[in-house]
Amino acid sequence: MNNTSSATIVAEDGAARARRLLVALLFFGTIINYIDRQVLSLLKPTISAEYGWGDAEFAHFASASQLAAAAALLFVGWIIDRFGVKLAYGAAVALWSVAGMAHAVAATVTQFVTARVALVAFESVNTPAAVKAAAEFLPIRQRAMALGIVNTAPNLGNILAPLTVVPFAVAFGWKTAFVVTGLLGFIWLGFWIVGVRRLQPLPRAAAVEGAPVRSSYSEALSDRKTWAIAGAKAITDMFWWFFTFWLPDLFHKIFHLSQSELVGPTALAFAMAALGALTAGKLFGVLLGKGRSVNAARKTGMLLYAVVILPIPFALTVDSAWTAAAIIGLGLFAHQGFGTNIFGFAADAVPARRVATVMAIGAIAGNIAGFGIQEATGALLTAGLGYAPLFWFASVAYLIALAWVHLLVPRIVAEDDAV
Repeated sequence: MNNTSSATIVAEDGAARARRLLVALLFFGTIINYIDRQVLSLLKPTISAEYGWGDAEFAHFASASQLAAAAALLFVGWIIDRFGVKLAYGAAVALWSVAGMAHAVAATVTQFVTARVALVAFESVNTPAAVKAAAEFLPIRQRAMALGIVNTAPNLGNILAPLTVVPFAVAFGWKTAFVVTGLLGFIWLGFWIVGVRRLQPLPRAAAVEGAPVRSSYSEALSDRKTWAIAGAKAITDMFWWFFTFWLPDLFHKIFHLSQSELVGPTALAFAMAALGALTAGKLFGVLLGKGRSVNAARKTGMLLYAVVILPIPFALTVDSAWTAAAIIGLGLFAHQGFGTNIFGFAADAVPARRVATVMAIGAIAGNIAGFGIQEATGALLTAGLGYAPLFWFASVAYLIALAWVHLLVPRIVAEDDAV
């Protein structure tokens, strides 16, 4: 073996390690993101009592957070595409960590709400940055599994949050919980700065390096793939935001669980969701290996997960919180599997230079839909209609989302295959 071959092997090994480290950093960054998000929901009884909020007020508060994220996302895609994942994502984590810690020093409701709005605005960078990183730095076969791994992180964050935040808040006070979760972001930031500085984009992404980003939105909005992704995100993300924000309250109201007792069922539901994201990444690779096209592999996966969520309304008919958690967990399993395929669709089929912009547009659609469902939840609960209408809509929403994608993009073609 000559020196050139040896150097090539060493370089390839180094690149492979750098890609694995990237996936790990995106994974842990997303876990921190969702731990920060869950603190408020888990401590709702305590914080609501301190500020005197009822269901309607809490719903308004949640919907205002969704609008803040949607507003921020108008700029997020452009910022990531303009300044790059490395700088934009690292800065966002630092800023959302500061905003999370600011909850602990808020002296008024206005200050608390301001801290929350800042937190969700900076956290909105997470998903567009993760998908952009996958499109820019990972080859297509690694990309599918990497996105599946990263998409398990929200669920692990939602599992770890009740297991750690609630006991910590009981022992040291709810304000301390916000400080500690904020500090996690700064620990992660140190690893990010060191870990990604030498990471290089793949040829597909490098070929457009330096291309003007002035047309990102105009190009994206003229592409049917953007509208397919945005519509699917809107239809499905509203239920993710609903369950993320209201699941602890659902266990409290319907099954009369205390703040400590709801930890287990909540953790079970999100543990099952994590498996959905992992299976989606694996399933796509298996289908490709069997000779399926990218289009067939993506849409077959989406159809399977859309069918799995159909029984979710039965969660409201059982007597056991644990049984309900298992049924809801199956629905969240399906959501994450379906969502991972949406991310993969974007990373595969959208040009790398505007992946973050397209994902930001999709996230805007999801957050606006989330705003609507938060307000609808508050109205339904205040009117005494309960959670049932939301569960029945959730059961068919994913079939509707798949039909929307297929209508706008009858054939998904990967950019890797198109060049």
